[in-house]
Amino acid sequence: MRQCSLDVFYQNTSLRWHYDDGFLQGTMVKRPTIQDLADASGVSVATVDRVLNGRHRVREETARRVYNAAASIGYHAVGLLRQRVFQDLPHYRLGFLLQRPAQSFYQTLAREIEQAVHANTSFRITAQIEYAAASTPAAIIEKLKLLASRNQAIALVGPDYPAVTAEVEDLKAKGVPVFSILSDLASGVRRGYIGLNNRKVGRTAAWMIAKAARNPGKVACFVGSHRYHGHELREIGFRSYFRENAPDFEVLETLINLETPEITHEATINLLKQHSDLIGFYVCGGGMEGAISAVREEGLAGKIVVVVNELTPDSRAALADDAVTVAISTPIKSLCSELITLMTSSLGSENDAVPGQSFLPFDIYTSENI
Repeated sequence: MRQCSLDVFYQNTSLRWHYDDGFLQGTMVKRPTIQDLADASGVSVATVDRVLNGRHRVREETARRVYNAAASIGYHAVGLLRQRVFQDLPHYRLGFLLQRPAQSFYQTLAREIEQAVHANTSFRITAQIEYAAASTPAAIIEKLKLLASRNQAIALVGPDYPAVTAEVEDLKAKGVPVFSILSDLASGVRRGYIGLNNRKVGRTAAWMIAKAARNPGKVACFVGSHRYHGHELREIGFRSYFRENAPDFEVLETLINLETPEITHEATINLLKQHSDLIGFYVCGGGMEGAISAVREEGLAGKIVVVVNELTPDSRAALADDAVTVAISTPIKSLCSELITLMTSSLGSENDAVPGQSFLPFDIYTSENI
């Protein structure tokens, strides 16, 4: 069955065309009117008109109520309303440097950043989201310089290199606060870290494997790179839990997967062939898609304990068919909301504020709660 639709707008009505199984069908859909907006916001049409056209001053509380109602009912001029309502607010430009634009996790993170920016009603914010061409110091520094030339504050996720720390320190001296997200970097120099307590994440992954395994045996851990401070802390937490609470388990040498599915797939296949008594493993960064495909290929779904990070379409499907036992996930919406608050707050305070950490509670998903 082939389906597609096209909306054609005319005055206050849209004509929605549906192409369904070879037939073109049209449905008239009435767009919200100014009266609908007035009813939804609990004010008069005249008040809505004043907000829309900026003819006379309207109380801020009333203007925001009209804007929120327009967003909720899908009023066609919601963009104009936002401009009118927030035009007198301070305007901040914020830059964001992410990794791996093809990965669904970073795509979701980018969308949530944009939504958090749009939801902020205390400032007018323009967000610039960039991706590093590679996880090398030179590629990261190049993007940081680009963002710093156009923005007042920057947030980034990436590996921790001395050269990157030096660049962050230089930006700090120029009055551009830098925040690390997901994995900390430039400790003592960056303005703040927002993410999970990664050592606790690693210990939680180990606890899950130890509790879910039928018997003690060999376990393994994948990290993207030890340059990712978050990955290193997860590995430390993972090993410390087994050392302290489950000494009957043998933790194998840590595997480096560079967060790529291809390397992870091959490494998982080799791991399973070399250790027939392997009872579980933890992928503490990216590349879990390769581990999932290897478990399925070897027919081990439900027979080996697998813990991964983040709930994505791939991990959700793997939880459903038992290729993955547990996914430990970052609350991205909360992270982005907190991030925007901290970045904007930093622009109204002294630059010599003490660097801090904001730890968010993580989510745990199994096949029963996806």
